[in-house]
Amino acid sequence: MRIAMIGLGRMGANIARRLMRGGHEIVAFDRNPPLVDMLAGEGATAAASLEEVAAKLEGPRIFWVMLPAGPPTESTIETLMGLASPGDIIIDGGNSFYKDDIRRAKLCAMKGLHYVDVGTSGGVWGLDRGYCMMIGGDAATLDSLDPLFEAMAPGFGTIARTPDRGGPNEDTRAEKGYIHAGPAGSGHFVKMVHNGIEYGLMQAYAEGFDILKGKSSAKLPEDERFDLNLTDIAEVWRRGSVISSWLLDLTATALAKDQMLEQFSGQVADSGEGHWTIEAAMEEAVPAYVLSAALFARYRSRVDTTFGDKLLSAMRFGFGGHVEMPQ
Repeated sequence: MRIAMIGLGRMGANIARRLMRGGHEIVAFDRNPPLVDMLAGEGATAAASLEEVAAKLEGPRIFWVMLPAGPPTESTIETLMGLASPGDIIIDGGNSFYKDDIRRAKLCAMKGLHYVDVGTSGGVWGLDRGYCMMIGGDAATLDSLDPLFEAMAPGFGTIARTPDRGGPNEDTRAEKGYIHAGPAGSGHFVKMVHNGIEYGLMQAYAEGFDILKGKSSAKLPEDERFDLNLTDIAEVWRRGSVISSWLLDLTATALAKDQMLEQFSGQVADSGEGHWTIEAAMEEAVPAYVLSAALFARYRSRVDTTFGDKLLSAMRFGFGGHVEMPQ
């Protein structure tokens, strides 16, 4: 299939590369020409404008937008709606707010366009590991895009199959790493909650290792102080422990490089999904103690930094290449 990739940052460029590995053709565009040139050197077709992107595709055209949520995505999709023809497909693969997807899908439908939202997880490792995708939109459009999603996804891999799966209402593609979550907006809603959970998991690791590190504090009685090796603890927990995970793998890697994590500022950013998850919890009257505390801890980290905050920065750098270095 031939598809336009608009936005060639850490995620967009690697998604394009993985699609090309799967035999698909990419028309590449970014406001930064060197990024376009780099991907063109790897086999993509370069485009210098959105108008040129549209001209280099044949109907029904597929436009994949991989830009930061907010104005960059909003203005790009608005421009594409003016360039697209009935039957064309606009995909937002970034981290947009799901209510924006619902609004855009209605506008696209009025023009005869199809709108798909793809919550995409995998970070900078997705090129080789594959991407986990939570997809919203109408079933017929998603079915037409299935070869793209299958090429991007991890596939069955070596993960053991879950016992007792196989019911009539289950999406068999979940075992490959992608699902049709529901109508427009549902893909980004599921990804939003995924990221909210991610905040909570990361905060739990950060606080735990902060407690371990603090056990050598001079504030404690001398016979109760332990000088614990955090690198060894992270490593042993990776092997047979009930709290083993990819986030713990990233933690172990960061601590092995520098147990004090001096290269990280610990001033932890949030990209919006955690905030939106708490908003959704309030709308649904669902208590979300852990997720809200994890979000508030990130706000606090920008004022008063702890070792645990540095560990959060290290994990964010590990999975997403997010840079939070000391100023």
